[in-house]
Order: sequence, then structure tokens, then C-alpha cells
Amino acid sequence: MRKYLFLVFVFGLTVQVVAQDKTAEKKDGAVIAWEKKSHDFGNIIQGDKVEHTFHFTNTGNQPLIITNVQVSCGCTAPKGWPRDPIPPGASGQITVAFNSAGKMGIQNKPVTLVTNAVNPEGNTITFTTNILDKKPQ
Repeated sequence: MRKYLFLVFVFGLTVQVVAQDKTAEKKDGAVIAWEKKSHDFGNIIQGDKVEHTFHFTNTGNQPLIITNVQVSCGCTAPKGWPRDPIPPGASGQITVAFNSAGKMGIQNKPVTLVTNAVNPEGNTITFTTNILDKKPQ
């Protein structure tokens, strides 16, 4: 009898957890969906300046508003992002520039967007690169 009650309890708990996950998926609001959330510049030479444009779509049912873009150091700079609300179904982009001066080795840099998106995991994009020493001239 105890085994039966335990199995019923576990089954009920599982159903509740799955139901909560389905409810979370159907939240109203803006949802930022990236074409690609990371970019690898590969090997670059110390002092090189590189940039990449990340593309996204608002797959939610409310306008997406980006209020700020935060970077982890002065070597990384957001060069542009939409200042106006992005309607549901519309796309946008953000260009990120990286200056490798004074850096060496493998770099992994996050870029965090401050948005009204209901999916917080969509607010961070990253890029990586391996910075090689300058060749003597």
C-alpha cells in the first residue's frame, strides 16, 4: 500500500511540474530569439579590431524594448542596437566591436542586453577569440 501511495505522489508531483513548465512557456510579453547567440572570431593578432553583428527576432506577443547594452570591459563596445520598440514578429540586430590591444590568449566576452523580454536567458550573447602575439617587424 505504501508503494502505491508513493507512486501516486510521484506521479502527481511530475504532472504538476510539467503543468508549471507549460504555463511558463505561454507567458505574455516580448521574447528575444537569437539567430546565433555566440560568435568565434578565431585567431586574431594583438591590436586587431574586429566586429560582429548578431541578429534576433521578437517571437513574443508584445513589443521588445532594449534599454541598454552592458559589456564586461572597455575593450568591447556595442556599436548599435534598435532604440525603438521591436514589434512582435519583427527582427533587429546589434553590432559588437572588440579591440584586442593589450590582450593575449583566449578571450570570452559576454554582452548583456537590458530588455523587457520575459526570457532572461535571451538577454546575453557572447563572443570568443584567441589573441596571438604581434609579429616583430
